[in-house]
Amino acid sequence: MSEQLDILIFGAHADDAEIGMGATIAKHTQLGLRVGLCELTYAEMSSNGTVETRLEEAAEAAKILGVAARTNLGLPDRGLLVTADHIERITQEIRKFRPRIVFAPYWQDRHPDHIACSTLVQEAVFNAKLRKYLPDTEAVNVEQLFFYFINDVYEPDVIVDVTNTYDIKMAALRAYQSQFVTGAGTVATPLNQGYVERVEARDRVMGQKRQLTYAEGFVSKLPLVIEHFD
Repeated sequence: MSEQLDILIFGAHADDAEIGMGATIAKHTQLGLRVGLCELTYAEMSSNGTVETRLEEAAEAAKILGVAARTNLGLPDRGLLVTADHIERITQEIRKFRPRIVFAPYWQDRHPDHIACSTLVQEAVFNAKLRKYLPDTEAVNVEQLFFYFINDVYEPDVIVDVTNTYDIKMAALRAYQSQFVTGAGTVATPLNQGYVERVEARDRVMGQKRQLTYAEGFVSKLPLVIEHFD
């Protein structure tokens, strides 16, 4: 089977994409689109869980969402830097999967790794189309780059009605027991102090903008093209 994807979503850590756009992912996989997820790090600096448990949880979440691929570049957690090497690794991933649409975290967020991931993906999307950059691989012109929200929410350019797939998002988030559930040996973090409930409340508020039960919001730096208003 071809590795080509319709959509490729980058996050700094496993669970970033599920928090920001899990229901949108499920909506598109249900439509038959090939969606892939790529984490930049193994989240080895997380206060709870281990690299091994995070990988198991990510695999379960991917199964729930129905994605075609989930990969991890193994870059250093809390060590994401805008370097030629990091940009090259992400560019190679884009050229491997040749997506029409790429998603990255919004460029403002309380977590520095989310900000770095956003910058790195923007650099890589630009470089991916340059024929003379890494000439041993074929250039890829990504049609559209969208940004999703993780911790902090700003005004979206577009929202997706995810009412009918929101239960799938919640199931995918519940796969990350080490992050969102307290238990023996865990330490208190913002993620296990009602975080999932706050994400749900956020998505309800987003939906309220257009009288929807749930919505997820996205930003584009480029104008969105439509054929006509109807």
